[in-house]
Amino acid sequence: MAGEFELISKYFANQKVKRDDVELSVGDDCALLSAPHGCFVAVSTDSLVAGTHFLIDADPKWVGHKALASNISDLAAMGAEPAWVSMAISLPKPDEKWLKQFCDGFFPLADAHNLQLIGGDTTRGPLSITLTVHGFIPKGEALLRSGANVGDKIFVSGQLGDSHAGLEVILEQDKRLLAHATTLEERHYCAASRVALGMMLRGKASSCIDISDGLVSDIQHIMNRSKVGAKLNIDKLPVSKELIEYCLDKEIAQQYALKSGEEYELCFTLPQHLVESVQQCATELEIEITEVGEIIEAETLQLLRNNQIIEKDVAGFDHFRC
Repeated sequence: MAGEFELISKYFANQKVKRDDVELSVGDDCALLSAPHGCFVAVSTDSLVAGTHFLIDADPKWVGHKALASNISDLAAMGAEPAWVSMAISLPKPDEKWLKQFCDGFFPLADAHNLQLIGGDTTRGPLSITLTVHGFIPKGEALLRSGANVGDKIFVSGQLGDSHAGLEVILEQDKRLLAHATTLEERHYCAASRVALGMMLRGKASSCIDISDGLVSDIQHIMNRSKVGAKLNIDKLPVSKELIEYCLDKEIAQQYALKSGEEYELCFTLPQHLVESVQQCATELEIEITEVGEIIEAETLQLLRNNQIIEKDVAGFDHFRC
């Protein structure tokens, strides 16, 4: 049975990407790194725990992708360019087959973003993965949650709701239209990372957040930090044809779009005078963005359908909500 250092050498020390700003990485007590002059280093840490964020028998390749994508999404939300990642992984026992498949999901995504693994830790215990990602942002250009202004338009990237439907499929709580089960399941585990969009939004978006806990919850983080309110037009929320067919009703699909967590799309606000230019830039990046609402003065969240305020008991996801 392979030991800790053999596993590290075999699976984590031979990444294709080798960055010039990494002097020393996997294999020593610390990594030695150089940050560009004139940049902040953005740092974010997230954990994925078996039984909470993924099933114990989930495809390890999907787990590897999801673990990294969820962390990269935090960098995207601040407009950061990914650079380095460290990993602490706990395994019930050394499992080379599982590790190989996990790395088959993790490293292609890391390589695609020129993101180098610089170190970490492996230990025996319940299955969990904790990643810390680092990225660069020119000083003064970081996207924050705190800059939204009254009259700004609210946008989201991509399509929303598929992740929640995919989770239902995974948990076998709903067998509707299984023709779309695999597609929705893949969208739960293999979300896109909107790094290019986040970097394009530097100097343009007044605020930004990634949708990890659900649009309703995450827009309220912007509201709270910016001390403003918001109105969301439910009938404008972008949903996929697979989700509509799964739900058998577009309005139900849009309810999924409101509450679905782990989407890792971006929600951002734009001053009116920048809307057209940002839409053009997004088109050039081949990323769909949709205007779904507006920032208002009253520090409340209004949900509208057909321009009428509706009363709905809708909330995003909270890990500690009972």
